[in-house]
Amino acid sequence: MSAVRSETKQLNKTDRFALQWAEFVIKNRLKTIFFAIIVFLVLAAGLMHIQTSHNYRVFFSDKNPDLLTFEKFEETYTKNDNFLFVVKPKSGTIDQPFVAQAIEAFTARAWTVPFAIRVDSITNFQHTYAIDDDLIVEDLIEDAANLSQAEIAKRVDIALKEPLLAGSLVALDRGASGINVTLQYPGLSEGELPEAIHFARALVTEFEQDYPDLKIALTGISALNAAFFEATINDAETLYGPMFLVLVLITWLIVRNFSGVISTVLVITFATIAAMGFAGWAGITISPFSGSAPVVILTLAIVDSIHILITMAQRMRVGDDKITAIKESMRVNFLAVSITSLTTVIGFLALNFSDAPPFNALGNIAAVGITAAWFYSLTFLPALLTILPFNVQTYADKSRGPLQEAINKLAEFVIARARATLVVVGLIFIGLAAAIPTINLNDQWVEYFDDRVEFRGDAKFAINHLTGLYILEYSVPAGAPGAISEPKYLQDLDDFAIWLREYSKVRHVYSYTDIIKRLSKNMNADDPAYYHIPGERELAAQYLLLYELSLPYGLDLNDRIDIDKSSTRVSVTLDEITTGETRQFLKDIDAWWDSRSPGNEVYGTGATYLFSFISERNIQDMIGGNIVAVILISIVMMIALRSFSFGLLSLIPNIAPLIMTFGVWALLVGEVGMAAATVSATSLGIIVDNTVHILTKYQRAREELALSIEDAIRYTFDTVGAAVVANALILAFGFSVLMFSSFKITGDMGTLTALAILIALIVDLLLLPALLMLRAQPKTKGASYANTEKTQTI
Repeated sequence: MSAVRSETKQLNKTDRFALQWAEFVIKNRLKTIFFAIIVFLVLAAGLMHIQTSHNYRVFFSDKNPDLLTFEKFEETYTKNDNFLFVVKPKSGTIDQPFVAQAIEAFTARAWTVPFAIRVDSITNFQHTYAIDDDLIVEDLIEDAANLSQAEIAKRVDIALKEPLLAGSLVALDRGASGINVTLQYPGLSEGELPEAIHFARALVTEFEQDYPDLKIALTGISALNAAFFEATINDAETLYGPMFLVLVLITWLIVRNFSGVISTVLVITFATIAAMGFAGWAGITISPFSGSAPVVILTLAIVDSIHILITMAQRMRVGDDKITAIKESMRVNFLAVSITSLTTVIGFLALNFSDAPPFNALGNIAAVGITAAWFYSLTFLPALLTILPFNVQTYADKSRGPLQEAINKLAEFVIARARATLVVVGLIFIGLAAAIPTINLNDQWVEYFDDRVEFRGDAKFAINHLTGLYILEYSVPAGAPGAISEPKYLQDLDDFAIWLREYSKVRHVYSYTDIIKRLSKNMNADDPAYYHIPGERELAAQYLLLYELSLPYGLDLNDRIDIDKSSTRVSVTLDEITTGETRQFLKDIDAWWDSRSPGNEVYGTGATYLFSFISERNIQDMIGGNIVAVILISIVMMIALRSFSFGLLSLIPNIAPLIMTFGVWALLVGEVGMAAATVSATSLGIIVDNTVHILTKYQRAREELALSIEDAIRYTFDTVGAAVVANALILAFGFSVLMFSSFKITGDMGTLTALAILIALIVDLLLLPALLMLRAQPKTKGASYANTEKTQTI
């Protein structure tokens, strides 16, 4: 018992502070509980101010250059918010009279959608033709109820020959048609989008009831924005409750004490609600990704309490009374709990380096939640435990569970085969690291949602039956007011459209040149020979003026042509295409314009453009965040462990699992999106926890118990091994719950983090002790662990 006595006598400053802290909390238990509850209530009041996002632009900061370009584009032309209704007969084609009647009626009703400023469909398309010298501009299909099927089929034929309609609002196989509603939100309240989407869905329901032989799907940018919000709500309804119940069950299985479970549940509840309340007070917007914060906090908050409760129960099993056990648990866990909380906070705060506000939001909310969990674990938890009954059954020293026996055998294995373990783990590391370059970055925003979100099914329906949803927008400047009528400009623009249509992944191109060529033909007695760019600027300008004067209200060209006629807009609809393919396509477009018109100011934008670069941009931003996180965590480890070499050593078992995780992901999945930008920083802050507990116990064994390296490893595995495994499994399970999120980015983040935690556990149990065995240090012979009390606390 001499080694045990020396441990209690040789208390360092941290241990003395921890004991003083524990004594203060226990002495002032009621005041501590009261103060903790007051802090909770103040923060929780912020829940009333929680804000949610209804816009995909929440993923881009105000300083994001791609977003600034997009806003410039919208100022030049018009807002891109829209609903696209896809109408498809359950059998047959759209030539059928009832389909044309439904589309005409739906088009008329679509003008009543809240905030609608324009409606386009096959029925109100402004068809032009000539009668003598007169230009006739009229709806392509009008009064469908009085048209024969043959006449409707004739109008559909015209639509299929019209480049602006074919493959866009009319399916090439005549199987479906679209109604596009352009929206302009005043931006006065968060209720504008919900109002519009509710009306749009009610309209779909109404027409499907009136026309039971029709299927109508709802897509578009506004539907996408609604999907982001609905994914947030869906996750809140499906993940939070089950996750909470499972954590309660896990706590019971580990602690096996009703008071311990109640205390832990209160700690994680207080921490989670306090963090979300902070989000309300701070004005942080909740999006599908940052909406995962409660699950993250619930998972991380439980770990501190588990360590304290396990140690307390172990001390009581070997004869300590409850108060003494609480003090001893606080002493041996205070440093480790504080370090792990601090390093985890650092990891999440590193997300502020990201350009995506939802990443910043998750990082800040989680950091507050982790800090709150640390605070409540070291104040509220021990104070409450002094009041509640806490009984445990004592057991003999030799009594060990199968998990602990397996961990002890693993310790002997690593001690005996340290070099071989290093070689095997090293080879696996190299192999997995070599696979990382094969990972593709892909952010197809339709794929962000699973089938529980209505938008996903409707989007797939639209892609399969009518048109693509990945749209690139290009602004092509003419150089001066009115210059869009210059023949050279029009010819370059037309050649651009022709070149785009030859690209295999392009489904549709909308270019002003298709209008001007049609007008040229119309104004020459509809002679097909004149379907080309006018040879004179004045002639092209006259055609445009005559056409604009003939257009009805709401169907003008302001969405395609700048107000001073100095630039036009080209819309390119792509097939289902990866973001890697999109980025290459964008490079090809730039190269085309550079060869055709060097120094041009043509620029691309749109939602597809924005998401094509979001992963690359955030990964680049997070490189700095990761470096800062690694440096700060290393400094914390060096200070806490009072050892420069230990601090450096801790980097290996903490960085290696991250690299191995992405290697495994490369082999099993092969692609990842925005989640990749978050996992490295957050996982680093989390997986360092087990390293901290192992190294602090190892250091305690070496310095306070004077054990040899081998026996110090045995001591560490025997005292903290089970807790390390249990906590890793809890964390991995908690993050794996996010796999069931309806939002892919959240699901990928959860899966990657859970995988990193499990790999880190293996590395900590194999690589870390092997490194400690080979660590250069004096060959001093310490006390034998066999002669120490094996029931020494964690």
